[in-house]
Amino acid sequence: MESTFHELTELLLENNTQLSYERARTWVELVWEDFETTYAKAGYEYQGKEMTEKVVRQWITNYGSRIHEFAARNPKYKHLLENEDSNEDDGLIH
Repeated sequence: MESTFHELTELLLENNTQLSYERARTWVELVWEDFETTYAKAGYEYQGKEMTEKVVRQWITNYGSRIHEFAARNPKYKHLLENEDSNEDDGLIH
């Protein structure tokens, strides 16, 4: 899984130069978990990590360049743009 997450993080960074590696990795993990949880709650049978990877890869390709804008407008993900310590990097490249 580590290599899959790393590869997807690199793909997201190619599509969005506004994110740091750490923030992009957080997004990949969040989107991965969100998809699997939503899919399961909908009552679908688990299709394996290959299916999840395919969907996450497609989302990154389609929406990755604007993912930080989505977070700014969605309270559920707003914490991804905030830090506990105001001296820390905000995860965005300015």
